[in-house]
Formats: sequence, C-alpha cells, structure tokens
Amino acid sequence: MPEYMERRKVAGSFLDLCYSPDFATEVTLQPLKRYHMDAAILFSDILVVPHALGQHLEFRQGEGPVLTPVNTEKKIDGLGMGKFHAHLAPVYETVKRLHQEIPDTTALIGFAGAPWTVATYMVGGHGSPDQAATRLMAFQQEDVFQKLIDLLVRATSEYLIRQIEQGAEVIQLFDTWAGNLPDDQFYKWAVLPVKKIIQNIRTQYADIPIIGFPRGAGCRYPDYICDTGVTAVSIDTTMPLDWVRDHIQTLCPVQGNLDPLLLVSGGEKMEMRVHEILTKLGDGPFIFNLGHGIVPQTPPENVARVSEIIKDYQKK
Repeated sequence: MPEYMERRKVAGSFLDLCYSPDFATEVTLQPLKRYHMDAAILFSDILVVPHALGQHLEFRQGEGPVLTPVNTEKKIDGLGMGKFHAHLAPVYETVKRLHQEIPDTTALIGFAGAPWTVATYMVGGHGSPDQAATRLMAFQQEDVFQKLIDLLVRATSEYLIRQIEQGAEVIQLFDTWAGNLPDDQFYKWAVLPVKKIIQNIRTQYADIPIIGFPRGAGCRYPDYICDTGVTAVSIDTTMPLDWVRDHIQTLCPVQGNLDPLLLVSGGEKMEMRVHEILTKLGDGPFIFNLGHGIVPQTPPENVARVSEIIKDYQKK
C-alpha cells in the first residue's frame, strides 16, 4: 500500500519499522483503515526472535534477511535469553497499543515463526529454497541441532506468552519450510517443537486460539493438527479444496488459500477463485486468507475487490 511504503521510507530500515511502536502500530492498522478487515495481525518479522537471542541480523535491499550463520555448537552456546525480553520490549509495547486501539469486534493476531523455519535462517544465514545447510546439520549433528531447537522452543513460547499478556487474542505459528521435511524429520522438527510451544502457552492461557501453518504439509495436515493441538490451520495454495473440506475442516477451522500472485493478477480469474474457495469451504469453519504472504506489488484495488466479494458472501 502507498501509505506503508511512505512509512517505510520514514522509518529508515525494515528493522527500525519493526522495533518502533509508533510505526509498527500505524502500519498494523493501515489495512484495517483501508479495507475494514475482521482481524489485524501484528506488524513484525519472525526473525526478531534470533535477533533478540543475539544473532546478527540485517535486511539488505534486494537480498532480504541476512544473518551471521549459527552452525556450530559454540555459536549456539553464544546465544541466550539474557537480553531477550528487553530487546523485544518495543514489540510488546506495539501489541499493547494495538489492543487499546483496535475495536472489540476486530481480533488482534500475534505471531512467531515455528522453530524449524526460524532455524533454517539461523543456520543458513539467509533464506534458501532447499534449506540444505540446516537439513544437513539436523542429519549430521542431531544433538547440536536439537539444542538450537530447544532454545527456540523456549524463546518462542515466552515471546508468544508476552504477546498474549499485552493483548493478542489469537496466535499464529508460521512454519514456511515444514513441507520440505521427510516424514520422520517432519514429526521431529515441525510437529514436536510446535506441540511443546502450545503446551507451554496453554499452561498459562488454556483457551487462546492458536493457528498453525505447516506450509507444504499436504496429506500430513490431519496428523499435524491432532499431534500438535493447534486450534486451526492455514492451508497453502497447493491444497485441493475438496480434500481440505473432507479431511481438515472435519478436525478444525481452516484459513486460506488464495494464491498471492492471483491477487496481484486480479480480474476475472481472481474473482472466480475467490468464489470457488468460498463455495467449497464457506459452509464449514473457515477464515478467508491467502495461501502465503502478500507480495509487495499487489494492487490495493485487488485487495479491496476480494474484501468486497467476501463481505457480499457473508450477507447471503
């Protein structure tokens, strides 16, 4: 959105935007003001967690996030919780402000990255389509990698509990690279850590809704739901709607799954797909959303059109 790009320029850097309660609150509220959506999701990034643990992080123009790789036991031992919450205090303040400003009819969603996906950035030092460095570490140095995952389980649990304390009403865990794991590794690195985080949260907030997003999980979604204890799941763009209706909606609410690039493209094809998603999933527990993150070149008018179609559908 133009208003976001304008604020981004003023902030100076993406991380400055994330760590400024004034800016992050404003940016979180921008879609609500423009589109009157049913929920607001905290403006932040999944990589503020490793940053707060002591890993160097910067966002470079044209490259995205770049971190100093944490790929040895010594480097993992150099991370810690000592300054974790002090570092993330601006994020907690943003959640607090949003809770005060957002109307009661609008849900406030907090979030974090799931340990596996966050670890792929920490070990590899950047995003990777195959996560080769991290997968090799998990195979070759399983005990060392487990130490990193355990740290992320603790850090993520505490981070999300603090968000809830400040007013987040729903929590989402994004596991962007979960689908690339083979079955045994999927259970060990995508399911068990999320299960532990949810257990930790529920010791203090038993009824908080928690949405899991194991992107690319495919036919493993039902087991993921049952094994982790999530309240709901997001589904990616590859999931067949009939299968989702028959095998996932019978277990929990579903969120998804319009292709973000179709939202960029717009027009009749976009509208037909929106109607198809609503028709096939709308009779069950369902939250309309994208199947992955929105892309920068998305025309605001296309988002407005999708919002209009959804609101018309809700009136029927």
